[in-house]
Amino acid sequence: MRIYAIGDIHGQLDLLRQAHRRIADDGGEDATIIHVGDLIDRGPQSCGVVDHLIEGQVRGRDWVVLKGNHDRMLPAFLRDPDWVDPGIRSGRPWIAHDNMGAAATLASYGIADAGQREVAAVHAEALARVPAHHARWLDALPAWHLTPRALFVHAGLRPGVDLRDQVEDDLLWIRQPFVEDHRDHGVLVVHGHTPVRRPTHYGNRLNLDTGAAYGGPLSAVRLDADGIWWLSDAGPRPVVPGADDRADGGEM
Repeated sequence: MRIYAIGDIHGQLDLLRQAHRRIADDGGEDATIIHVGDLIDRGPQSCGVVDHLIEGQVRGRDWVVLKGNHDRMLPAFLRDPDWVDPGIRSGRPWIAHDNMGAAATLASYGIADAGQREVAAVHAEALARVPAHHARWLDALPAWHLTPRALFVHAGLRPGVDLRDQVEDDLLWIRQPFVEDHRDHGVLVVHGHTPVRRPTHYGNRLNLDTGAAYGGPLSAVRLDADGIWWLSDAGPRPVVPGADDRADGGEM
């Protein structure tokens, strides 16, 4: 059985469509695709990304979409504009944080200059402009997906903790305790969240976040009985355990 996975999208609809085309060319229109989260923020087309993924699921595509840490911020903002995600160390709300990408997401819904306006006015406009079904869909996204080949999750997991006992904050935000742990987790963990230059295999985990939020590519891979394959411009390339290609980051 072939399974495909796509890294962090961050509002890059054109790159997402390109990744879906590569997968369709490799495995057909009915391919199983796991999206590892961070659908929105920073890029220019967050609304379009959400629309595209919802539409694909409605059409019956075998698309699993996981929740990233960024994906819970828009619904939370609509409920409470002053809410602070526990993973944001600065203690600032989503809309007030310089690096989270709230203004770009809100602009994709037709809400201009969100970072320079009164929060109450932006919140009121967001309630009017962001489709309620978008917020409900983002809220309801699962935090992980387990298959015989791999466990798919946005950021990683708390090492040594049973999957049933993992907490969402870790699954969406964890970094050093996971990426610096080299133990066998019992299954390959496929994740994003911490940018790397190319899909990178560490033996116990596979990182797919290749920095689409910062001008990098959006990577897609195939997992099959013969291994893991990066769907590159030059065709499928094997991804095998190698050197640590992690780019250290803070709040991503």
